[in-house]
Amino acid sequence: MNKTLLIMAAGMGSRFGGLKQITPMGPNDEFIIDYSIYDAKKAGFNKVVFIIKEENYQTFKETIGSRVEKHIKTEYVFQNNDLVPKEYQEYIKDRKKPLGTGYAILCAKNNIKEPFAVINADDFYGTESYKKAANVLKHLKQDKPYEYAMIGYEVANTITENGSVKRGLCKVENGKLVEITECSIQKKNDKIIASPLSENSSFEIPASAIVSMNLLLFTPSFFPYLEEQFTKFLKNNKNDLSKVEFFIPDVIFNAIKEKYATVSVEQTKEKWYGVTYKEDAEFVKKSIKELVLNKKYPNNLWK
Repeated sequence: MNKTLLIMAAGMGSRFGGLKQITPMGPNDEFIIDYSIYDAKKAGFNKVVFIIKEENYQTFKETIGSRVEKHIKTEYVFQNNDLVPKEYQEYIKDRKKPLGTGYAILCAKNNIKEPFAVINADDFYGTESYKKAANVLKHLKQDKPYEYAMIGYEVANTITENGSVKRGLCKVENGKLVEITECSIQKKNDKIIASPLSENSSFEIPASAIVSMNLLLFTPSFFPYLEEQFTKFLKNNKNDLSKVEFFIPDVIFNAIKEKYATVSVEQTKEKWYGVTYKEDAEFVKKSIKELVLNKKYPNNLWK
């Protein structure tokens, strides 16, 4: 069964201060993306699609592409504004930031005809998460109401000591996602505090609370719905298109609410590693070095 790994790599990396997706983290200058692709390939994925900014194409091609293309089918998609209808182009002409994660995935609609997983380029998800993802993709229902899924992480395994992180806080009932709330989450005085981005009051959450790290699992049936939702988003936010974003959690929640699909949650005990802040980099490098020393990965990933 064909399975694609869709990697969202068009983020600007503003908090990290650069193009963090291609910052060396492994003992032989491997990037976090390298480990994601390595794990996915071992789990049975046979194609990778990068969503990138067009101006970064040559850099990606010469670094990541030159390594992974020898091992797995590789394609590139540009997150530009080509899919935005003409009547809305005037409203986004001065926009600097990408239109959001929902739009990023939509940009790959012509490249994916098989079940696929979505990940962030700068997040280290762990070997077991890809195994779980590959197994779930084999069994997703292909007719309506469609079945999608996500790999859910315990929040304590996804935070950094260096500041707040954005996470989708999940409400799960009987193994199904019921609600997802985008939050800023931070550890304060041994307590984990969630602050909804909607500006509702902050509250404490347990270490075992489940959050989304954007390891999302879909069939191609998701693209028509995503396109429909994007059209509504443009219409409803016509006068704010210079700043608003089309977020994938909002689309998922609408798909559940409208009974277009159900979303199951496969929980993992894996620990997330990521570089949200510059100060995170050394910790991630040390963690990967330990994984290599413990034979979880070869010293030279692609040899």
